[in-house]
This record gives sequence, structure tokens and C-alpha cells, in this order.
Amino acid sequence: MTSNTLLTLERSDRPQPGDDTETQMALEKSLMHFGIMHGTSSVMERLYQQVERVAATDATVLLVGESGTGKEVIANAIHHASRRVEQPFVAVNCGAIPAHLIEAALFGHEKGSFTGAVKQHIGYFEHASGGTLFLDEITEMPVDMQVKLLRVLECGKFLRVGGDEEVKVDVRLVAATNRDLDTAVKQGNLREDLMYRLAVFPIRIPPLRERGSDIEALAHHFLNELNEKSKAQKIFSRSSLDVIRSYSWPGNVRELKNVVHRAYIIGTDTLNIEDCISDLSTKKPTVHEGYLNFFVGTPLADAQKEIILATLKHYSGNKRLTAEALGISLKTLYNRLKEY
Repeated sequence: MTSNTLLTLERSDRPQPGDDTETQMALEKSLMHFGIMHGTSSVMERLYQQVERVAATDATVLLVGESGTGKEVIANAIHHASRRVEQPFVAVNCGAIPAHLIEAALFGHEKGSFTGAVKQHIGYFEHASGGTLFLDEITEMPVDMQVKLLRVLECGKFLRVGGDEEVKVDVRLVAATNRDLDTAVKQGNLREDLMYRLAVFPIRIPPLRERGSDIEALAHHFLNELNEKSKAQKIFSRSSLDVIRSYSWPGNVRELKNVVHRAYIIGTDTLNIEDCISDLSTKKPTVHEGYLNFFVGTPLADAQKEIILATLKHYSGNKRLTAEALGISLKTLYNRLKEY
């Protein structure tokens, strides 16, 4: 994914208190959309402010958000709004590198350090020196490798694989995960000491369902991009706009962009989004990281059933905890489960 530079206001350009018109214009300018993350909802406003503040520092940043929310876009925005903008931005997906190769990929290796190492190799840390290194899906990194990463964060030095001379780098690290941090630590996917070292400045990336009117605005943004590219003037049907507003978008911005593109390809002058979302055919609710999302118009009895079953699953089948969480008696819960 690519992103444009996050635009900020110089102090002298900021509006004076009490001037509502200038304040609004300045806000729109300072929160100018970048990449696929543009929007003016309150949660995005707060996100932009966090990006602006942390970008002015060299603090390590930990981005936490569901898949498809645009974590790499935010990492890129932090880099472009920082003093390191003229230096490299290197993005690495930790889950895409085999465990036995990740150390050499990050730190490099010397010639002859292992079979096939026919020459010295520079790793991602050295490539990013002076700039920003983005480590996506940090919880997918092997735990023994997390120990070595922690040391690099503390001293800024490391050894290439097969090397005996320390390499010193100046890297601003931004890490990201789509997992709940406490759960990742408890399950052994993330060292607790590394979590605290990464989370000098944690930023939560809001899921699309929390962004209100941004959802429809993003859909139109993607449609306008496609129209401009194809020199067409396609529009959304009225029913499509209803779906865009009510659908939970479990795949977030990435899913929205792909669905609009799919509808654009198969549509004529008017796009029907509902034809491109398989979940609409079943009207099933979606469960993701503790959230249960329903379509508008879901029968009350069906909604109650899904809430009870999802809560029971959340508490690993413990009926007493489930009943307490739902505010019903244990007897009522048993009766409901018997019906289901």
C-alpha cells in the first residue's frame, strides 16, 4: 500500500480560538487524507493527531488493529511526517518469512555463514538505517528471535549471522499486530518485555465499522478513482448505499476497496454492491475480536440466539460466566440452549 504525506499546519497558520470557520478549514487541511485512510470521523481525527505528535519524535510505535485497517499506511504516514522522510522506509511482514531465515533477513549474514551464503548479505535493519523499519505482524516472529530484537532496540547494535563484529544502526521502529496484546502475551506469541519496549507509543487503528460516515465517503472515493481511471461515470444504486452503511465490513478498508472494485467490473452504469458480498446471502452476523455485528433487520429471536452462543463460546463453554455476563439466570440459559 502507498500513502501520501500527512499534511500538518505550521504553528503560525493555526486558526485563532473562536473563529469557527477558520478552525474547520484548518482542521480539514491538517487532517488531509492520505492513502486509503482518509476520513473525518472523530476516531480518525484522534488518529491523525496521534500520528502528527509521535512523528515528530523517534519513539518506537506499536500499531494495533484488525486486518485490513491500514496499519502499513499509518506506519508510512508516520515516516513521511518525520525528520526521516528523506531516508528509507522498509516494510517487513514477519509472518511471511520462514522461522529459520528471519534472523538473516533482519540482520543480514556473512559469506560462508551457512550453506548457500556465497556472499555477504545486508539485512532489513541496515537497509532501513537512518529511516524507518516497519515490522508487521510482530506476534508471528519466533520467540527466540524476539529476544534478539529486544537487544537491538535497547542498544542499536547486532551481529550479522556468522559475523563477530557488531553493526550499529540508527533505525526508527514501528511494529504492528492484529492480535490482542494481552492474549498474545498469555499464549506465548509475544514476549511481555518486548511488548512494553515496543509500546512506547501504542496506537489503536479503528476498524471500519467504527468510522461512521467515513465508510460511505471511502466507497465514493474508491468509485471516483475507478471512474477517473476508466473515464466513466458509474454510480452506486440506492440499495448499494444502504448496504455500504449497514454492512459490518469485517475485512475493513481492504474489503471495502475490493468489493467496490468487484462491483465496478461486473456492473454497468449503476453498481450493486449487494451482489458482491457473499455474507449478504446468509445474513449471518460476523464475530471478530470480541465484537458481534448484525445486519439491520435481523429478527430479534435470531439476534438473541447469536448473542448467547457467541458469549458462551467467548467463555469457553462456561455456562455460569455466560449467564452472569448476559444478566440472566443459569436456568434461563439452560432453557435457551435446550431450545437451540
